[in-house]
Amino acid sequence: MIMRYLGIDYGLKRVGIALCDAGETIVSPLCQFSGPDCRPENLFAQLREIICAHEVEALVVGLPLNMDGSEGPQAQQTRKFAHSLAEKLDLKVYLQDERLSSFAADEKLGAGAFTERQRRRRRDMLAACEILQDFIGHKPM
Repeated sequence: MIMRYLGIDYGLKRVGIALCDAGETIVSPLCQFSGPDCRPENLFAQLREIICAHEVEALVVGLPLNMDGSEGPQAQQTRKFAHSLAEKLDLKVYLQDERLSSFAADEKLGAGAFTERQRRRRRDMLAACEILQDFIGHKPM
């Protein structure tokens, strides 16, 4: 079943957002939230607006597993966030292993093309793209 998904690279300081097209063929960076915008009450309201504006049918949240596959504190925090999303936004929420998504985003940004601040502003959106693209490529039927 083809759906429109929103990819989320969740963090306490920054949240990257990506969107796939209705045909699940193109994933694009959409936006990034930081600072006060990452507070749950603000983030849920902004996500609700994006979901309505883009007719999103399900969410994909990156799960930051350790390299050995175990879960640390950030993964547990992300699971809580995903559970809250499902409850508050009444959408199906999938968790996707996000190991190396930031590394892949850095590779796409290239060396020397941006200042460190510019890289940080783009990295989370590109990581959200990686998470969403991986999910679409291996999504459960």
